[in-house]
Amino acid sequence: MSGEAAEITVGAYLCKRLHEFGVRGVHGYAADGYARIKGMSALITTFGVGELSALAAVAGSYSEHVPVVHIVGVPNTASQKQQLLLHHTLGNGDFRVFSDMSKSISETFCTLNEAADYVKEIDRVLRTCWVRARPVYIALPTNTVFQKVDGSRLKKPIPFELDLNPEDVEQEVVDQILDLMYKSQNTVILADACSIRHRVLDELHQLVMKTNLPTFVTPMGKGAVNETLGSFGGVYVGDVSRKDVKETVEGADLVLFVGGLVTDFNSGGFTFHIPRNKTVRYAEFPGITMKYVMQRLVNQIDMSKIKVTPTTIIDNILPMRERQSMTQDITHAWMWPTLGQWLREKDVVITETGTAIFGLLETRFPADVTAISQVLWGSIGYSVGALQGAALAVHEQKVERRVILFVGEGSLQLSAQEISTIIRHGLTPIIFVLNNDGYSSERKIHGAEAKYNDIHEWKYTKLLDLFNANPEKSKTYQVRTKTEMEKLLMNKSFATGKYIELVEVFMPKQDAPRALEVTAQNTARLNKVLNV
Repeated sequence: MSGEAAEITVGAYLCKRLHEFGVRGVHGYAADGYARIKGMSALITTFGVGELSALAAVAGSYSEHVPVVHIVGVPNTASQKQQLLLHHTLGNGDFRVFSDMSKSISETFCTLNEAADYVKEIDRVLRTCWVRARPVYIALPTNTVFQKVDGSRLKKPIPFELDLNPEDVEQEVVDQILDLMYKSQNTVILADACSIRHRVLDELHQLVMKTNLPTFVTPMGKGAVNETLGSFGGVYVGDVSRKDVKETVEGADLVLFVGGLVTDFNSGGFTFHIPRNKTVRYAEFPGITMKYVMQRLVNQIDMSKIKVTPTTIIDNILPMRERQSMTQDITHAWMWPTLGQWLREKDVVITETGTAIFGLLETRFPADVTAISQVLWGSIGYSVGALQGAALAVHEQKVERRVILFVGEGSLQLSAQEISTIIRHGLTPIIFVLNNDGYSSERKIHGAEAKYNDIHEWKYTKLLDLFNANPEKSKTYQVRTKTEMEKLLMNKSFATGKYIELVEVFMPKQDAPRALEVTAQNTARLNKVLNV
């Protein structure tokens, strides 16, 4: 950056700083998916109508610890001072009402008006977004965009590193953890969402490889560890877990809970049966950076003092009833283990809130698979926008990775227009539309046959044509039987990454993944207890 001009506009300065963080495009609802691949993203909206439309998406990024920079173009400062009744306002002269709405879903915010130190504020807000892994808000008045600032500040990159822990405190924390591990007869590792969001996957991998301890993930931790390792035991979801997984995790006398985020759907309806006095998790050491603790822990651990017990064996094996079944219906119990065999290393797998999220728990990933979902926020339709952002991020990285979406037809109807943007950018994801005649997740919780869980049928395989995809660069399929799906998955010309492909998968109306069935029962039971 030595060639930077002495002066630069505020808008250009902001863009160059975003570039330092790997941001190569500015997005709308796709920002969340882009950030989960590249590490950070940005979206720009207009004042009022635009930013309010994005609030649900930004709130989802906040709840799920995804770093997104929300830049809002606001009216010029003179108009604000005069309280002019401009379009996109409430007509009351209040220009702060919308930014106030964003404060609770932003880690920090700033308004780049005349009183602000533009450069200092931009650097502060962007670093906060990166370090805290949560959205931030920047209000950019139209007359500020072209204000000149000192471009020489760009010569000094914004520091990416986390603040160091006090060495004596960090060592004390590590000593406590090691003492517990050395005394333990049966330690397991449980990886959750914040191990991914707060960038401790390298340290987690080193811990798993060095200790060979039985390792499990939560639904939000899917993809955090190499699931091909012999020490990988599956997905722990409290009472929703497979019996052998539940017994192994809950039978441990010490659980190293890395990046824990105990939410209802992530914990099987709050049915984690892991006593606090047997759990080491980040929250037990407030103010201490997890990444550096784990680095020191891995370096100092004495394996001669660690006892390792065998873990459960998990694989993409069909349940016995599916192997013996004579029906050709594509059921969830059959499909997800089958898809687990079809997935490849480094795939990006995006699952929609609903059956897809729960079904994916039954698959064992190849190595280096990235899983994207919204287990906590649970905004249906999220996945299609996230697909666009993730596919664009992969395209920018110029690596060979398939980007695959599993979405129910009901959720697709909320955000299908994002497929048009995907086509416009020349992106080539594989989209599986799970057509089970309505909102299956809702049917399991309430109203199995209720009209409000029915939806109007679309011709889903016509969507690519509707959005004017190049016929030579797009393909669509329909599969109604197990045989048809097996034939498609084995087709070497399918899912090569050269085309955008859409597969409509017809499934029984009342069929659902095992995990969803149990979760729905737990949710209904919890609602009764709470008198909801």
